[in-house]
Amino acid sequence: MVVDKILINYTAGDKKGQVSVDQYTELAILADLVMPEKKKDYIAAVVDGKLREMNYFLENDSNVEFIGIDTTIGFDIYKRGLTLLMMKAFDDILKGSPDYEIYVMYSLGNGYFCRISDNVSLTDELIENVKKRMKDIADMDLAIDKRSFSSDEARARFADMGLKDKVKLLNYRRVSRINLYNLAGYYDYFYGYMPSSTGYLRAFDIVKYDDGFVLVVPDRKALDEPITYRAPAKLYRVLRQSEDWGRMMEINCVGDINRVITEGGINDLMLVQEALMEKNIADVAERIIKEDKRVVLIAGPSSSGKTTFSHRLSIQLRAHGMHPHPIALDNFFKERNDTPRDENGNYDFECLGAMDLDLFGSKISELLSGKEVEMPRFDFNLGKKVYNGDKLRLNEGDVLVCEGIHALNPKMTEALPENEKFKIYISALNMLNVDEHNRIATTDGRLLRRIIRDARTRGNDARMTIRMWPSVRRGEEKNIFPYQEEADVMFNSALIYELSAIKQYAEPLLFGVPRDSEEYLEANRLLKFLDYFLGFESTNVPQTSIIREFIGGGCFDI
Repeated sequence: MVVDKILINYTAGDKKGQVSVDQYTELAILADLVMPEKKKDYIAAVVDGKLREMNYFLENDSNVEFIGIDTTIGFDIYKRGLTLLMMKAFDDILKGSPDYEIYVMYSLGNGYFCRISDNVSLTDELIENVKKRMKDIADMDLAIDKRSFSSDEARARFADMGLKDKVKLLNYRRVSRINLYNLAGYYDYFYGYMPSSTGYLRAFDIVKYDDGFVLVVPDRKALDEPITYRAPAKLYRVLRQSEDWGRMMEINCVGDINRVITEGGINDLMLVQEALMEKNIADVAERIIKEDKRVVLIAGPSSSGKTTFSHRLSIQLRAHGMHPHPIALDNFFKERNDTPRDENGNYDFECLGAMDLDLFGSKISELLSGKEVEMPRFDFNLGKKVYNGDKLRLNEGDVLVCEGIHALNPKMTEALPENEKFKIYISALNMLNVDEHNRIATTDGRLLRRIIRDARTRGNDARMTIRMWPSVRRGEEKNIFPYQEEADVMFNSALIYELSAIKQYAEPLLFGVPRDSEEYLEANRLLKFLDYFLGFESTNVPQTSIIREFIGGGCFDI
């Protein structure tokens, strides 16, 4: 019998080559052939422009680009695999126990906060047994198989398992068949691709925290280094508040929001959510006044709604008799010729070195001392600060509201008295999950917001925004996230209904990303994600809503 040969051009990091293999060779076998010592460092591959799992069989001559665990796509696959591994371990350890439920709630530092139902005692012994079982399964390198079921079969299977959120999700899916992943007889549904076996999942930890536990993930760039975990306490508190809001509104997963839309209750839900957010902003304003703060510092990652939040906070301060003055930190950039450059020789506007710290410190200090000060405005076309006679003096009841990415960096405001500062960290911390075991990444919501806003206000297409996003994220990780726990208040700007509201704006932009572009994989992933949501007409979204900063039609001058 003659076996057909196919020609494969492959790339794995810096390594490139060409090899002839048998037709229907599995990607994992190809990896073992061309890089045996590093085969478990590559968890998926792009085959002729399409993302494939490592148990995919090559049928024709192909171009193969292996995806490392240390990449964004690869690490997302790794983390999904860890969730399945954890669920299988709990299933093995608790077999014969009363029915229980595990919820993967939200990202908390370098891990996922999870909760188990009250009928299971979450003891140290149980955690240790689950960790040991996870390690045993990983060491066995068991296959993770994808199997196709009809939607009705999958729904019945999940109903038998007590996975109510998955049943709700499938009630609003138009596809006739569903892919489930099987690990040694344990079946589950996951949004996104998975490892082909447990042997890739060599690093993890589980630690108890509050009334649940955290599935801790490693540093993607250092899988073999010891894993440490420290929970961000302030972030946890605001996430728990958002969780409580969702429970109060009876919205915990995508299926719940879809139900509200189909039953015609979306307008009421919007009004309740906006009222809760407005009350939160009012509470922040009251605290600023009570603590007699004169410098409010607001920072947060891209597309968090900082500008709208600043306007709404200013309105609340006015309602309490105060006089807020907005100060944009962008007006304190250094002159273009003095701006640092990055490793590629481009101006680095994201780094702290791009800010004129001395000027900012002196201007704000003079204002606090009662002097009249002429404030600069940075002209981005000229690349320098200009002065147009914009003078400011602080009177009784006046508050400076300063907004910018470095606002929480102590070096930005080290010239100012600590007792004058009130620090606010704002981010769009998603409070909705796909189902029990599939969380929605906060970064996905922010990326969709930015795609819509960039297309509307900056003329950037989705391809360009997706291309820039990794650079934006690196800047956030360096300049914003390290200071979030220093904030006096952490504010969640995510809206429980927003993904359904922005669906109609995002989908046409994502469909416009060319199939032959590097950004297509990410655009396609986001399109598949949005397909879980029913959309609704956004006319009734309040004009003051933070989401208006992105879709347009708001009442603020942004």
